Formats: sequence, C-alpha cells, structure tokens
Amino acid sequence: MSPAQPPLRVGIIGGSGLYAMSGLQQVREVEVETPFGAPSAPLVLGRLPEHDDVELVFLARHGRGHTLNPSEVPYRANIFALKSLGCSWVISVSAVGSLREEVHPGHVVLIDQFIDRTKGRASTFFDQGIVAHVSFADPVCETLRGMLLAAAREVGAEAHDGGTYVCMEGPAFSTRAESHLYRSWGARVIGMTNLPEAKLAREAELSYATLAMATDFDCWHTGHDAVTVDQVIAVLHANVQLAQRILRAAVPRIAAHPGPAPMHAALATAIITDRSRVPAHRVDALRPIIGKYFT
Repeated sequence: MSPAQPPLRVGIIGGSGLYAMSGLQQVREVEVETPFGAPSAPLVLGRLPEHDDVELVFLARHGRGHTLNPSEVPYRANIFALKSLGCSWVISVSAVGSLREEVHPGHVVLIDQFIDRTKGRASTFFDQGIVAHVSFADPVCETLRGMLLAAAREVGAEAHDGGTYVCMEGPAFSTRAESHLYRSWGARVIGMTNLPEAKLAREAELSYATLAMATDFDCWHTGHDAVTVDQVIAVLHANVQLAQRILRAAVPRIAAHPGPAPMHAALATAIITDRSRVPAHRVDALRPIIGKYFT
C-alpha cells in the first residue's frame, strides 16, 4: 500500500464489550458529527499487525457502558459516520435469542433474511425532498456473509449457515405467544437492532452482514426460564472473545476481495427524484452517500 493510498476500512458495529480488539496497533479515537446528530460513541480505529493494509473501525452500538436502549440507538448517525470515514464493508456483531432447538447459546448464525417488527424507527436517509427505493430482497451482502461463515468455521465456532432474524422493538423481550408466532414463521433468531442498520447500510452502498451470537433461547423454550442472568452474562463474555477470533479470520478474506465491495452501486438506479428538484441543502447533507450521483 503506497503512502497516498487510503487503507481499506471495515466497520464493525458491536454490542456491549466489543469496542475494539486486543493487539490492535495505531489505535485512535475519532469524533464524527453527522446531519443526524452524533453516533452512539466515538469511533475507534486500529489495524491488526498482520494486516496493516486494513483499518478496522469500531462503533459501540449502545454507547459505552450500554446506555442506549435499542429504540434510542442513532442508527442513521452510526451508518453515516462509518460511510463518511470511508468504510465499504460493515460487520454487525449482535447478541440474539435463539428460536430453534439446534441453535444453542454460544452458537453463531450467519443470517440471510430479516422480518421487521419495529415501530417508527428512522431507517432511511431519503426524505425531505429526495426519494430513493433500494433493492432489499436480499438484505445482507452474500459475499461478506460467506466470508464470515468461512471465518467462523475456521476458528472452530458452531456456525449455522443462514436463517431469518426477527427484529423487534424492545427493550422488553417477547411474550411467549409472540415467540411461538415467530417460530411458526420459520425465523431462527430474534434481536432488536439489525434491521434499521441493514436498510441504512444498503442505502449508503455499504456491504453489510450480521454475525448473530446466540446468548440464550427465547421464551418459547420450555424450562429455559431456569437459566440465570449470570449464565447469560457468561455466554455474552465468551461470545465477545469468539467474535474477535472470527473477525481476525475474516479480515484477510475481505482484504483479498477483488474490486469494490459488492454493494458499491446500490443507489445507481434507486434515486427517483428529479435531480433538478432535490434541494441543494439535502445534496450537501448527504454528499458522502449521494455525491457521485450529483456531480
């Protein structure tokens, strides 16, 4: 990599505890202001010594110390910040509840679909005079999903290939009736954060995929209520260590990808507003995302 060439940047959105990785070099924090307010936390940038050509950009989804509930997370600011820092790939590391007997606490699911059960969350950059409709039939980047699956298996994780993630509002967990309903839909895991991220990442032309880490069975599981908070926390801590191993194994795969990230042109045919009618202030506000389409 020449001195003038910017590094490949990979965004990593993590839950409580995954704010960075051990062994990172050239670590620094960056405060980013966006048209949508401040992100959840300062972004932490660093490089693995074995892959100096890749810079990892960590963002604590719920803020440091987990101060933001799932409905309070500033999703637009978070994705905009990653985009404005030059990320082209985004990995979401997320704690989930299992809706399937075969997905045990400590297992990893590389999900490929979502069902939206949230209410009123801002999940688009396109409003106030500009409209775009991105393709979202396949809501995660299949290329990145495949890399994460291969990385998970390389480090010995019990990894499940595919599955649907139900994104619910929270912060309360499901009722038992809801849990059984989601199982009847064929969903594999349940969480509270990833669908707004995935929609916004697609609009920002970022290749996004979810590393879903099961912490417990959802309340459908008979007898699972006996599991203690201490046991769930122990799984959470183990999952953080496992996630770091998977990310280390994924970095060389991402670095070896030829050409731009697969979602680099997701907006190419999506903006339907007459360019002459888009307010200039909206073009300026969204320039990191739409600038190349408004030359």
